Amino acid sequence: MSDIELVRLPAGAVTLHDARRRTRRTVQLEPFAVGVFPVTEEQVTEVLGTPSLHPRRPVADVSWLRAIHFCNAASEWEGLDPVYHFEGEDVAWDTTADGYRLPTEAEWEYACRAGATGPHYAPLAEAAWTAADGVGTPQNVGGKLPNLHGLFDTLGNVWEWCWDLLDPARYDDYRVFRGGGFADDAWSVRASVRRGGAPRMHHEDVGFRVARGAFDTENEAQGWSAAADRERAMVDGSLSPGWTPRGR
Repeated sequence: MSDIELVRLPAGAVTLHDARRRTRRTVQLEPFAVGVFPVTEEQVTEVLGTPSLHPRRPVADVSWLRAIHFCNAASEWEGLDPVYHFEGEDVAWDTTADGYRLPTEAEWEYACRAGATGPHYAPLAEAAWTAADGVGTPQNVGGKLPNLHGLFDTLGNVWEWCWDLLDPARYDDYRVFRGGGFADDAWSVRASVRRGGAPRMHHEDVGFRVARGAFDTENEAQGWSAAADRERAMVDGSLSPGWTPRGR
């Protein structure tokens, strides 16, 4: 398999914003590793056997479930313990396994910011492929400036799936994707912007980046926990106009 180049990030902290609940929380992170680039078409071809027309472009039009399957397949390819377990389409994360996985939302934002406190780690035109570039497809990885962690394309080019649920009270099983894409205007291509979709959803500007790192606790790690997901699925307080809880 074409090497998945990773960089190990030190322990640190990141503050996340929940727009609906109007809350902020600071997450303390343990060290973890994350991909220098988004996963490319070439890497998915080698692991999953799908065709590739543009080997160095980030894979796109890929669902969250497809990204999860890639992580497990890449782990098995390298003799690592697979991270994810399936019951039908229900996916559980074994947080004690050290194979490839999707980053948590907290890990993703920490990795993207690389210490920056503003919306971008560099002038956007130099850091990200966006609508301002007038391109109609994802571009080869590594074509813009990296951040101070040495990571490329965390902003722009393709959105990147994370492990976390978007907002289970409103969107049930929708998962988060982050970072903005090649067709987005500047306001969407910021370190803090959250969007999401159903696990089977796929769009031409959504891909993913892998992470690695195991933890001693079960069902919680790096700003995520199964218990918090259950709590967030409970509807409390008012919802913004047009935002309907699941099942209503």
